[in-house]
Amino acid sequence: MVLDVNKPQFKLGTRGSLLATTQSTLTKNLIEQKSGSLIELQKIVTQGDKITDVPLWQIDGKDFFTKELDEALLNHSIDFVVHSYKDLGSERPQNIELGAITKRTYPHDILLIKKETIEKLDTLEQFIVGTSSPRRQFNIEKNLKEYIPKLQKETLVECENLRGNVNTRIQKLRDGNYHAIVLALAGLERLAGLPESKQELEKLLDGLNFIILPQKVFTSSASQGALALEIHSQANPDLKQAVRSVHCEQTAEEIARERKAFNSYGGGCHLAVGVYVKKIHDFYAHFHRGLVDKKQIEVTHLEGFDYSHLKGKSVYHVKGEQDFLISRELIQHQSRKANLFVTSSYCFHNIHKEAHSLWAAGNSTMKKLVSREYWVNGSAEGLGAEVIKELGQSSALQIMTQSQTWETLSHQEAESEWGEVIPCYTHVINDSHQSTFEDQLLNSDIILWSSRIQFEHYLAKYPQLKSREHASGLGKTFMALKEKVPKLIPCLDYQHLLEKTQEK
Repeated sequence: MVLDVNKPQFKLGTRGSLLATTQSTLTKNLIEQKSGSLIELQKIVTQGDKITDVPLWQIDGKDFFTKELDEALLNHSIDFVVHSYKDLGSERPQNIELGAITKRTYPHDILLIKKETIEKLDTLEQFIVGTSSPRRQFNIEKNLKEYIPKLQKETLVECENLRGNVNTRIQKLRDGNYHAIVLALAGLERLAGLPESKQELEKLLDGLNFIILPQKVFTSSASQGALALEIHSQANPDLKQAVRSVHCEQTAEEIARERKAFNSYGGGCHLAVGVYVKKIHDFYAHFHRGLVDKKQIEVTHLEGFDYSHLKGKSVYHVKGEQDFLISRELIQHQSRKANLFVTSSYCFHNIHKEAHSLWAAGNSTMKKLVSREYWVNGSAEGLGAEVIKELGQSSALQIMTQSQTWETLSHQEAESEWGEVIPCYTHVINDSHQSTFEDQLLNSDIILWSSRIQFEHYLAKYPQLKSREHASGLGKTFMALKEKVPKLIPCLDYQHLLEKTQEK
């Protein structure tokens, strides 16, 4: 290839692992496309690549994966570096500055398991999960059992150390060293982004199934899924402009909040706490989960709305038996052998037994499916179907599901811009029905709605509810009610809203 000497040319330093070179190559291609620059990769071995048998939190020294790259950047033998942002400490060497943060996709953790292991889960006395992260270890041993079907009540879920690059870790699973392993989904996705690495990944993922671990419970590491591009503080303007061409401001805003919260807990790779922030509409949803100084951390917060006026107010959640005005009549309609998005327990009867993958609208629905011995691949966590739609576009997950066909199991009146809707039930209005919950509804200050249909039918029967305060989650219901209610209260779930009414 003949280089165009008229185009700016830069050297990009990278670690030598398959994942590092892949994500550097993807970034190189994107910058060249956006800026017209020419970029050459230069591989540099770090101590993180040499020491692979010790948990990271046990190793002394900062910037374990970056020291050699930092030195190369400071002595100008390379022009910039691409890092997994979660590998960067809060304090960076003098004269090294952040040039850009790329758009983040798939910050979640993913559990990988051999399909043959799933078939014998009910026989295991221990369920061993490979991970070297204290954060993952705490949340996995505390919560994973509720998300794995068929495990016996007395089966212990335990974590054992897992180090090495992504390929090595998956191969250790395939070799039977663990029943399952947990990795960052973003790493798999980047390997699926180039033909050469994707071909190797396909071999490694053959015969495996997965769970995208819910962020509300298995919260990811601060900055996970994002790439940080670092440059020398005296870098020339052409380089700064080229690097800046791939910057994503929303990702930067989310990660700034994550790193600030993480540092407030003490920071460091030894810290067993995850921090995840996601921008939804005009709000920032915060989830912090883990253990700090033997104190359990469970923070759920929605930044961008003032809840102070809710103190002491009563909440009525129109759900389950408290939804006394509307009952559901089931519809028999066989779903196809596809990727299935299940919106409620009223849809379970139409689940195809050989679905390519199975997803739930919320964590409670996910756990109900698991209790019925379904293997569930993930949850929208009440944050809207867009969460699952985005995951459905993952090249790495498509390798394992082997399908891009989607169906949504929902009520007869439902609409979907994504996949065919399989009608599983219809709403029946109980106009003459008397309920002990009626007085509770009519005397509540705040009504939490699960759907637009609920809202419309209840207000038709009880027009006096119009003057009450109304709340909903952040999915489709929020967007529908926002047009009908002057000031709609956003919440992440019922427990989150309840906590806001009880805050001191």
